[in-house]
Amino acid sequence: MDVSSISQGTAPSGQTATKKTGSGFASSVNADAFLNLLLTQLKNQDPTKPMDSTDYMGELATFSEVEQSTKTNQKLDAILSSNYLSQADTAIGRTVTSSDGSISGTVASVKITTDGPLARLTDGREVLLGNGVVIG
Repeated sequence: MDVSSISQGTAPSGQTATKKTGSGFASSVNADAFLNLLLTQLKNQDPTKPMDSTDYMGELATFSEVEQSTKTNQKLDAILSSNYLSQADTAIGRTVTSSDGSISGTVASVKITTDGPLARLTDGREVLLGNGVVIG
C-alpha cells in the first residue's frame, strides 16, 4: 500500500505522531500507536495488490525494535529509581552541602523527583542531591 501521498495529520490522543525522514523516524512512537498504524494499513490495503511481504517483515522488525526500546526504558527507569532511593537512604539525618556551598543543613526528608532525589532540610530549604553535593 502506498502511503507517500498522505500528508501531516494528528495522532490519536496520548500518542506521538512521526514524520519519516531520510535518516529514519523524526520522533519516537509507542508500541500501541505503531500497532494501530500497521493494522490500519492492513485493513485499508488494496486486495488486488496486497502489501509486499518484504515490507511487512520490515514493519514487524520495526515494531520489535519499538517494543524492545520501551522495555529498555522501563528497566533504566527502575535502575534510576533504585539509585535515587539508595541516595535518599544515605542522606537522611546527615548534613548536606550544595555544590556551590550556598546551602547547607541536616536532611529531614527526601522526595524522589524526575530530576533526582530532592532533600528537604530541617530549615525547610531544598537541595537536589546530584553531582557536587557533599553528604557529610
